[in-house]
Amino acid sequence: MTASDIVYHRLYNQRIAQRACETPGQAVAWMGAIQAQDYASVKWAIGLRCSGATDSSVEQAFANKTIVRTWLMRGTLHVVGASDVRWMLALAAPGIIANSARRYWQLGLDDATFAHSRETLTGALQGGRRLTRGEIMLTLEGAGISTEGQRGYHILRHLAQEGLICFGPIQGNQQTFVSLDEWVPQTGALERDEALAELAWRHFASHGPATLQDFVWWSGLLVAEARAGLEMIKPRLRQETLDDGTYWLPQDVSIVKDPSPAAYLLPAYDEYFLGYKERSLVLDPKYDKRAVSSNGVFRPVIVIDGQVVGIWKRTLKKGAVSITPSPFNSLTDAENQALVGAANRYGAFLGLPVVLE
Repeated sequence: MTASDIVYHRLYNQRIAQRACETPGQAVAWMGAIQAQDYASVKWAIGLRCSGATDSSVEQAFANKTIVRTWLMRGTLHVVGASDVRWMLALAAPGIIANSARRYWQLGLDDATFAHSRETLTGALQGGRRLTRGEIMLTLEGAGISTEGQRGYHILRHLAQEGLICFGPIQGNQQTFVSLDEWVPQTGALERDEALAELAWRHFASHGPATLQDFVWWSGLLVAEARAGLEMIKPRLRQETLDDGTYWLPQDVSIVKDPSPAAYLLPAYDEYFLGYKERSLVLDPKYDKRAVSSNGVFRPVIVIDGQVVGIWKRTLKKGAVSITPSPFNSLTDAENQALVGAANRYGAFLGLPVVLE
């Protein structure tokens, strides 16, 4: 494979170039999990991978409990299918909790504190109650549990990784937290080897062509665990090489490339850019600091023919959405026209006319 072949296969397998998913739930399940630090961004990340999805239809998928937002792989926020959340937590969370031990010690968070927090929030969320982050912090403080500094955040993250809580529906403009057991019915557990193989398949099917190192980065698993998962699914994959890299992708994938130039406005933290350890195939390294801030914020990016060629931002106005692109270099007339089409697709998702600045 050439570098161009790899990026086109990724656009296709990530369901960006050809949106084969019919519902938000299908899109999330196909991707395995989707990075979700920013709520508005993850809604678009899901929507751009579906045919005809809108902001409200993605919101409805959260409200219908089809998809769930919680702290998952690498200890960061992800959206995952409701039927997948428990086995993925069981696979990923123990290592993350173990790796957090030093930070817990620095913050004075011990087993007794977590047990008290667990008991407090179990009672507070019982019966389908939903609490905002602020309300949860007040509840913990009222029970004598300090949330000073980052203690509150780490308590929430820890209890989410234990499977006690997850994010619930929007209340006004604030996210709420709910009891995971009350929000999402229990589903059958997977044995660890089954879970490793399933997570590996989800990754290489949706993110392929990808390397073992990409899978380790994306999943947060130990190299030995990731390699074991890959070994179990190799009969379902084919191998390609580029330079010194070995890439894996599903067998018998034939793609039909979108007419060139094909432009896409990808949200912040999108899997197409963030979901790989090595990103130089899609972004010239000299633009790294423009696409990713010094404190690790992955900005919304403009992709043309598989390459990250700029960043963009949106501003919601009364009755419209303003989109300001910032390409790294001048675009051709054809690329600018393709960018207009990409902006209009985003406007259709929001149900708003677009003002392209």
